[in-house]
Formats: sequence, C-alpha cells, structure tokens
Amino acid sequence: MQEYEYEFADFIYYTPAELDKEARIWPVRAGRSLGKPNYKVGPKRIECYSLHFLHEGMIRLEFGDNWIDLQQGDLFCLYPGQTYYYYRLSPDSKLRLNWLALDGERVQPLLEMAGITPDRPFRRNAVSSRVKEHAENVIDALADVVRWNPANALKLQSLVCALMAELMPAAVDSPMAEPSGWIYECMEFMELHASEGISVQQVAAFAGVHRSYFSNMFACQVGMPPLKYLQKIRMDKAKRLLQETDATVTEIALSLGYPNLYSFTRAFKIYYKVSPLVIRKTR
Repeated sequence: MQEYEYEFADFIYYTPAELDKEARIWPVRAGRSLGKPNYKVGPKRIECYSLHFLHEGMIRLEFGDNWIDLQQGDLFCLYPGQTYYYYRLSPDSKLRLNWLALDGERVQPLLEMAGITPDRPFRRNAVSSRVKEHAENVIDALADVVRWNPANALKLQSLVCALMAELMPAAVDSPMAEPSGWIYECMEFMELHASEGISVQQVAAFAGVHRSYFSNMFACQVGMPPLKYLQKIRMDKAKRLLQETDATVTEIALSLGYPNLYSFTRAFKIYYKVSPLVIRKTR
C-alpha cells in the first residue's frame, strides 16, 4: 500500500469500453484502505456510485443534513452529485475498508432492490462473508487487468453481477399484474380518503364485498395487504408534507388522520426508521 496524508491505500483504476457499457453496469475504480488516526474524506462529490465495505473500525458518514455512525460489517454508498464527508471515529482502533465504484443506468435500481437509497445510503451488517468474498473477487480482477480485452470485460461483468446478487435480500417483491378494475377503484378510493383515517372495512364496504375476500384479493393483485397500503399512502404524504411545506409535525399528524402527535411519530419512526424531524432536515 502507498502512504497518503490520511491513509495507506491501494487505488485501482479501470477504463470501460463499449462492451462494458452494453451491460449498463460497469466498474470504474476500486481500492483498499488502512486509515490513519486522522483519517477523513471530503467534503466532496463524485460522478459514480461508490460502495464502501467496512471491515474494521468505526466511521461517521455525513450526507446532506444527515449523519450515521457505521462499524465493522456495515456498507455505505456514495451517490453521484451528492456531497459527502466521512471520517474515523476512534483513533485507537484499527480502520480498514475496501471500496468499489460502479457506473451505469442499472446501478441505482439494483441498489434500491438491495435496500440502499440516496435517502438511506447504507446497510447495517451487509458485509457477510459471502459479500466480502464477492467484493474481493471484483477488486482482485480489476487489479489483474493490464490491458482491456473482451474476456476481462465479460469476467468483470459476471463478478459485479454476482456481488449485486449477493447483496439482494432473500425475497424481493416481483412486479404484479395490473390490478383488476374494481381493485383499482378501491385504490383510488384509498388514495382520496386515506388521510381521513378510513379503515379496511370501509374500503371493503365501498367495493361491496366481504372484508376477508377484499383483503385476500387486494393483497394478491397489489402485492401488499390493504392496511399496509393505507399506511404507505399516509407515510408518503407525511414525507412530502415534511419536505415541501412548513406545516408543523402536529398539523401533519392531525391532517393525516392520526389522533395525536405521539401515534403519528411512533408510526413514522417504525415505517422510515427515523423521526419526522430528521426527514424535515433533508429538505
């Protein structure tokens, strides 16, 4: 490893060709780092997606107006065009991390399927032994590339796809068929009246069917139970109101049909894993 101001690191660079880009996901660079006690990166922006695998130590990642403390086994992603800053938390413990930068139009959708988004650009305990192995395979293969050729490009594509596959949860919701007409009408009814605190029974009555039949048909065609769909509508509206208006959290809670601030805040934190005020700060 070469010594730098804040770390000892190996930097590996790759120049993709047309064959790489036809896959719509390709590696750009990678590396390994041992952080010095004063280790820090940023604030800066990049033009691709950079996955960081934390193998030892703890860092604080700052993104937008948010921050998160991450430790061994966690993963975080730097998104293109976003300002980020991360630094070592404990100078007394060893800090070791690897990274892999990817580009292409398939990267963000695949990251979302893996539970990593611009609003939540990290996953705890994501670096399993298999994820670590697949990431190392990509980095090693990149390091072995002396000159581009089709065989290397195809090998890298397969290794990158294997890594992304390993990051996927055991079950990912598959696209559902278009809901039938009466289910679609129920969805419109729910969109219109969810903030009034309507119940699943009221939606079933609107459809003119028994509640259990409605719930089964709705879940089959929409991919989630009607109660969860109502919650999704309310939480989506809550997030928009927090980010796009100056309404107080209490106003938002009561406007969405919650009886009080406490019940709304509790539901919001369960759904988004953060408090309403944290979302408000991301405006």
